Amino acid sequence: MSKSIHSVFCRLSVLTVLICMMMQSASSAVAKTMYIQLKVYHFQQDQQEQQLDQYLSNAYLPALHKLGFKQVAVFKPLKNKENADKLIYVLTYSDRLENFAKLDVHLDKDKQYQEAGKAYLDLAHNNPPFQRIETILMRTFDGMPFVELPKLKSDKNERVYELRSYEGPTEKLAANKVSMFNNGEIDIFKKLNFNAVFYGQVIAGSTMPNLMYLTTFENMADREEHWKAFGPLYKPMSEMPQYQNNVSKNVTVLCTPTAYSDY
Repeated sequence: MSKSIHSVFCRLSVLTVLICMMMQSASSAVAKTMYIQLKVYHFQQDQQEQQLDQYLSNAYLPALHKLGFKQVAVFKPLKNKENADKLIYVLTYSDRLENFAKLDVHLDKDKQYQEAGKAYLDLAHNNPPFQRIETILMRTFDGMPFVELPKLKSDKNERVYELRSYEGPTEKLAANKVSMFNNGEIDIFKKLNFNAVFYGQVIAGSTMPNLMYLTTFENMADREEHWKAFGPLYKPMSEMPQYQNNVSKNVTVLCTPTAYSDY
């Protein structure tokens, strides 16, 4: 083999190795686990809702954006007005759990956030903006280890976000339901284009063991069409012996995003 041919061969070999390393790196980056925080504000009065909306839109979301939480979703149940316990959901995600652990510390040091949120942060004890705050932390499923923004064309006020929580009777059976998602159920959602934002196993929350996921639709009619198509594809899987009795409680909340939500 001549020196020139040998040189070309060596360069090609090195290039091949570099390409393989880059592909492996890209693949591992895509498959990286994400962590999700679902912050739930419980309130009762219209005044509290106004205080929360102003705080979230003017102070909290801008501060989160500065800290690297680029896409933050804020949504409310469609029947919020009818419920005594009214809710506002704030959904954030990160590839590092530590980012949530240090979030309050960073906010305390952010003078711009403190000033923008002053009207909310300085409320008196007899004028609280909520009844309580609930925080749920999740880890994404292997079957969809990332958070995906919905590809919707309708106006925000027409969209329907469906948040579901599946509680399990035992830890093992709850893990079995996660396995069911990873081994076929997520594929059905993808095939039917449910525009799922995430599938998450709850690692800290008020109701455990459980999993949660969020699907999104153009409007209510679009949601109904999707679930109608889902049943026949899901039925054979739901009847498999290995997936029986793995959900003890199913909580479904239909929501709509706020005007200031990032998606």
